[in-house]
Amino acid sequence: MGSDMQVFDRRAVRAHRDRAAPGMPGHDFLFREAADRLADRLLDFKRAFPRALDLGCRGGILAEVLRGRGGIEVLVQADLSLAMARGARGLCLVADEEALPFAPESFDLVLSVLDLHWVNDLPGTLLQIRRCLKPDGLFLASMLGGDTLSELRDVLLAAEAEVEGGASPRISPFAELRDAGALLQRAGFALPVADSERIAVTYADALALMRDLRGMGESNAIYERRRSFSRRATLARAAALYAERHAPVPGRIEASFEVLTLTGWRPHESQQQPLRPGSARNRLATKLGSSEQSAGEKAGR
Repeated sequence: MGSDMQVFDRRAVRAHRDRAAPGMPGHDFLFREAADRLADRLLDFKRAFPRALDLGCRGGILAEVLRGRGGIEVLVQADLSLAMARGARGLCLVADEEALPFAPESFDLVLSVLDLHWVNDLPGTLLQIRRCLKPDGLFLASMLGGDTLSELRDVLLAAEAEVEGGASPRISPFAELRDAGALLQRAGFALPVADSERIAVTYADALALMRDLRGMGESNAIYERRRSFSRRATLARAAALYAERHAPVPGRIEASFEVLTLTGWRPHESQQQPLRPGSARNRLATKLGSSEQSAGEKAGR
């Protein structure tokens, strides 16, 4: 049983990635898509980031996708899994996101693709990432959000309750978009931004989706998960319910992945600063042709 700060079994996360590493090229489409979208974001910044870290490299997918974007000269790749790190070309090492081994101000840029949703203490990890960035360094990451696999969660809970008379945790409690920006701010990042995209993927059936998740290394790693194998009857019922409830076209079911993108900077004096309250030279009320009242006043008083 995990404490409030130990939702995920990190040893299981590592074991799932070790197991998935040899066959990862056959299941990496979601990571490549997310990596490509993240790399495109670098084009929005008209500057170079000579020294960068790829946190959660999964065999070097992001390194292959970057193709010179970001002006990166040295890319250090790290993963919780030794098997995943070994699959990456260039500089790579095994590193735990919850205990980063890097010195302060080591990088101009920290990137992470669909990795941080398995971290127990996300605020603590974000704080460590900020510390290893140089002043005015950029943090740019994608992670799975709360609407991810909502369809699978729906049918597994229903099938297990129907067949076995109860339900166990089966889908990771992903972060919500409304919390992501606040977490960046709490960790001390300047100019924090969080946004969300939805990626929809279709499969022949629910069992094909579950096999793909296993191939990605994304199997259930919640501490309170069931440790025994699922009943065949439960999986069969879940597959039937999926086909009934979440099939946009006959013979294909749909799985949703919500991808949150987090952007933040290590503070630096050159960055834009918010104006002090009351320092504005022009009043909005004047522009709108209305009267101004304090927050404590009520209209008509």
